[in-house]
Amino acid sequence: MTAYLVRRLIQVVPLLLIISLIGFVIIQATGDPLAAFTMDASLTSDDIARLRHKYGLDKPVPIQYLNWFKNMLAGDWGTSYHTREKVVDMVFERFPNTLVLVVISYILTLSSATMLGTISAVRQYSILDHVVTGLSFIGIATPSFWLGLMLIVIFSVRFKEAGLPYLPVGGMYDHRVGSSVPQVLWHVILPAFTLSSVMTARYIRYIRSAMLEQIHLDYVRTARSKGLPERTVLLRHAFKNVLLSVITLVGLDLPFLLSGTIVIESMFAWPGMGRLFWSSAERTDIPPLMALLLFAAILTVLSTFVVDILYAAVDPRIRYQ
Repeated sequence: MTAYLVRRLIQVVPLLLIISLIGFVIIQATGDPLAAFTMDASLTSDDIARLRHKYGLDKPVPIQYLNWFKNMLAGDWGTSYHTREKVVDMVFERFPNTLVLVVISYILTLSSATMLGTISAVRQYSILDHVVTGLSFIGIATPSFWLGLMLIVIFSVRFKEAGLPYLPVGGMYDHRVGSSVPQVLWHVILPAFTLSSVMTARYIRYIRSAMLEQIHLDYVRTARSKGLPERTVLLRHAFKNVLLSVITLVGLDLPFLLSGTIVIESMFAWPGMGRLFWSSAERTDIPPLMALLLFAAILTVLSTFVVDILYAAVDPRIRYQ
């Protein structure tokens, strides 16, 4: 196991290098990072030229990449061309906000999807199964931005017009009240529910399919023939193998969610990494874009390590040589 993880760790270095190189070239091709400054009438062409020289944008792309890579290894992630903030501060200021949104969404997703997916599989072809399956298909087909807009219209606009308690639609807290745990939990309801609804529909399908496969295998029939309670058969035997599918899903989804839930954070003005990525992409702000790209790549690599370890912990038959 240790040798396997060490070998995987050695493979990570060239992988991250290739990802950063490809990402840098693509970002450079998307537009001029200083295009917004050219619209400012107070800046002359000489001012723009001095800015290009200051940020090294007048050098060839390979030289720009080598300079960025050298600074990144030294712990300097650069400075935003537009806000003048240090990129490392921008990223780690917003990462906890995205983490709050993702964790709460996953709590809602895993709790509801596990229950509904298991019940749907155990009661296959029942009315409940058809209802859950139909709702999950609708959830998979529903765009997250449309669902978010509908929730805003109903629980914010219409509730406010009717004089009912309504949910906030922007930010993490009311600036007139100040930041507090109750304020964050009150403001996270709509974005977390929107994000979890889309994920829950997909997770229900995976869990139902995996549970159906397990409950018809011989080891489950053997457990039932021994007189074990159905709850024990499902939770201690069948669901333990279903858990492998759940771990795979979470391991694949979590890095991308943590690196930025772009649509949800932009829609609800949630000050997280997704909103940072979107605002940086609009202005081709290379330093924060590269930092977020590398951050997402590192999270993906770390998640695969954790998934491999959890595989071996959940299923004793899995051993890495």
